[in-house]
Amino acid sequence: MRQRSLIAITAALAAGALTLTACGSRDDNGGGSDSGNGGTTVVIGVDAPLTGDLSALGLGIKNSADLAAKTANKEKFVEGVTFKIEALDDQAQPSSGQQNATKLVANDDVLGVVGPLNSSVGESMQKVFDDAKLVQVSPANTNPSLSQGQDWQTNKVRPYKSYFRTSTTDAIQGPFAAQYLYNDSKKRKVFVIDDKKTYGAGLAATFTEEFKKLGGKVVGTEHINPDTKDFSAVATKVKNSGADVVYYGGEYPQAGPLSKQIKAAGAKIPLVGGDGIYSADFIKLAGASGTGDLATSVGAPVEELPSAKEFVANYKAAGYKEAYEAYGGYSYDSAWAVIEAVKKVVEDNDGKLPDDAREKVTAAMQDVSFDGVTGKVSFDEFGDATNKQLTVYAVENGDWKDVKSGTFTG
Repeated sequence: MRQRSLIAITAALAAGALTLTACGSRDDNGGGSDSGNGGTTVVIGVDAPLTGDLSALGLGIKNSADLAAKTANKEKFVEGVTFKIEALDDQAQPSSGQQNATKLVANDDVLGVVGPLNSSVGESMQKVFDDAKLVQVSPANTNPSLSQGQDWQTNKVRPYKSYFRTSTTDAIQGPFAAQYLYNDSKKRKVFVIDDKKTYGAGLAATFTEEFKKLGGKVVGTEHINPDTKDFSAVATKVKNSGADVVYYGGEYPQAGPLSKQIKAAGAKIPLVGGDGIYSADFIKLAGASGTGDLATSVGAPVEELPSAKEFVANYKAAGYKEAYEAYGGYSYDSAWAVIEAVKKVVEDNDGKLPDDAREKVTAAMQDVSFDGVTGKVSFDEFGDATNKQLTVYAVENGDWKDVKSGTFTG
């Protein structure tokens, strides 16, 4: 994906609507609109689940991208350009994401898109954006195939030049978790479960391969239906398997109840997952028995990064009523990458947007490099983040506590 929740930053004030007045000009409709005030408005689209089970993460994405736009406007970062966010709700559904992609493409003012959260949704949007030469930067997609093709394990081929991401991939996240469980936690027998979705199945597969390579044994596998909340049959299989740990590829709405039911069945072993379960909502759903469960997530803990202090303070000051969650820093950096690309294109065209602004912004993204909230932000030849750091978190005293940060050593 994907997902996680950092310490909730809750402010009493609801996020106020920002009225943006444009202030730059364009003489064509290749992107950006003339406000009549001698200025240009550039829209950054945002696609995320703003309602439904995963809305905590989606709203954190939206708010963080909005903060980046507000910051750029306040600093007059791109002379003559005002940035505005248009956020669309995909409800974590690929079909909705594809419709949203079509809608964003139809708006000539949109020069970049931040999102989505889910790899399966991202997959459904890629061709729509690529055909329109509209750049997409996901803060949360982690399935390797989106950037390296379906045969990424044997023959990496970049399928879409308009697709970028600021989070690292499951090609690293799954094995990183396997190394931690085998080497640090001394786990030897794992029961692997996934939700059959693009993110979950892919993550479980990369974890399984590394765990077995290290010498661990997979004592059982199961696929669950993400639309159900009754996992008693699976829980019984886990108990009878003799596993000393469960690895789950999927997201927190299912992982929380799954963890609770596994413990209730008598298997007092930790459930471990990826960034898809790293959310405060997982802890609520898992209950007291979730203590000791683990999750990996992209990057280092935001609160501990010197580069993130300003973001955390500004997010709180902006008065958003939802926490920035797992992908806040990555969403801010994704939006800022779009802003940096727009700045380069404007500066290269005598201070205004060219007719083929979308195509040029997409091309400029490849060379974008800046010190962001999450550290150094730049992209490799596949559009993947060059920052490969990950962190293991454990549930302790009703909260996520970081226990180890590092990079996967293959």
